[in-house]
Amino acid sequence: MDNWPLIVGVLVLLLLSALFSGSETALTAASRARITHMARQGDKRALILKSLLDMPERLIGAILLGNNLVNILASALTTALFIKLFGQAGVVWATFVMTALVLVFGEVMPKTYAILNPERLALKVAPLMWWVVRVFAPVVMVVEALVRQTLRLLGADVARAQNVLSFREELRGTIEMVREKQKKTTRDLFMLDGVLDLQDLTVGDVMVHRTRMKSIDISRRPSEILDYVLAHGYTRYPVWHENPDNIIGVLHARDLLAALAGARGEIDAIDIRSLLLPAWFVPEHTPLHEQLAAFLRRKTHFAIVVDEYGEVQGLVTLEDIMEEIVGDIADEHDRALQEVRREGEAYIIDGATPVRDLNRVHGWDLPEDKATTIAGLVIHEAQTIPEVGQTYTFHGFRFEILGRERHRITRIRMQPQSQSTQDEQGGHAHDGTRGRDVHERDGAT
Repeated sequence: MDNWPLIVGVLVLLLLSALFSGSETALTAASRARITHMARQGDKRALILKSLLDMPERLIGAILLGNNLVNILASALTTALFIKLFGQAGVVWATFVMTALVLVFGEVMPKTYAILNPERLALKVAPLMWWVVRVFAPVVMVVEALVRQTLRLLGADVARAQNVLSFREELRGTIEMVREKQKKTTRDLFMLDGVLDLQDLTVGDVMVHRTRMKSIDISRRPSEILDYVLAHGYTRYPVWHENPDNIIGVLHARDLLAALAGARGEIDAIDIRSLLLPAWFVPEHTPLHEQLAAFLRRKTHFAIVVDEYGEVQGLVTLEDIMEEIVGDIADEHDRALQEVRREGEAYIIDGATPVRDLNRVHGWDLPEDKATTIAGLVIHEAQTIPEVGQTYTFHGFRFEILGRERHRITRIRMQPQSQSTQDEQGGHAHDGTRGRDVHERDGAT
């Protein structure tokens, strides 16, 4: 009968151990974004929890102090109980029994529950943990000071320590975690990826290459210029004089049609030069997020892209940047681009199709840091410009060159390889070739 107080004490201490262990896991695993949102809506427990999460060192220190106190005290009481029951052999029995009890009921079980229900448990224990932090605050402060001083002697300055992951990296990791759980990439995840990628991409990555620009020679007759504008259906066109690198302005289709109406149909009487808007030139290495901000600041949608020598490389529009976020934007006047065509298990792909677009649409994992287009990726891997009919195998696909114009790869057949085929070939073999860096978007907008 005298042993019951010890037994009850050990059980209570095990419950407290489970509480501290589960609280530690729940508080560290709880979503700060969700807690912050709930706190802004006035949830009192969320406000308490947010204040606890704002002082992580003190919170964790208090929880660990409480957890160690109850575990050690429970072990001491159990040892005393077993010595009374079994004599000196009770020390050994107490060690095995308490290890099993603390492991199962004080650690694994509460932490497993906390991992499965982090926010729910964290909100429940927040008020209690707030009092624990206040009660243990003096001891925790002494412990923090000892830890900092010891680490400083070892060469680590805790005061200057910062989170090694940036906000973008944490958000990217969250997106990847959601993608793995869903086993597929939804449009929302594509858009979030696109927003984050704006920090890593440059204007040169999304521009319409000069070989695909639809531009106008100012020396052509106004009637010919009107036919050209109507034939291609874009809103703005770079206008050049003598050679395509000498851009003298931008012609807006609306201004041309207004001038045509004012001339009462006498199109050749229109002075095209008087209709030109100033051309805006931007470097090809301009970060994409900076270019987006510049578009919004200048209230314009169109810029000419130049390299470090001032040579025209292409053009970029606000729509090009937005498509990096939301995907292809098509209206009733856009022509369907036959970039990808399915043939059984193979894909017939325009060489200028961006690798990034293929990954986003088909869920592939082709490297995006080697080249902008699929033709450029083939050239990068083969280290040569392939001939029509040559094939190359890499990154889980078999590439066959179907079309080439001068030094530009125009069409490629891609066929995914089975894992067994990749293993037989060693994962990276080739029998021939590669493509080149051309961007796949039609000219001006």
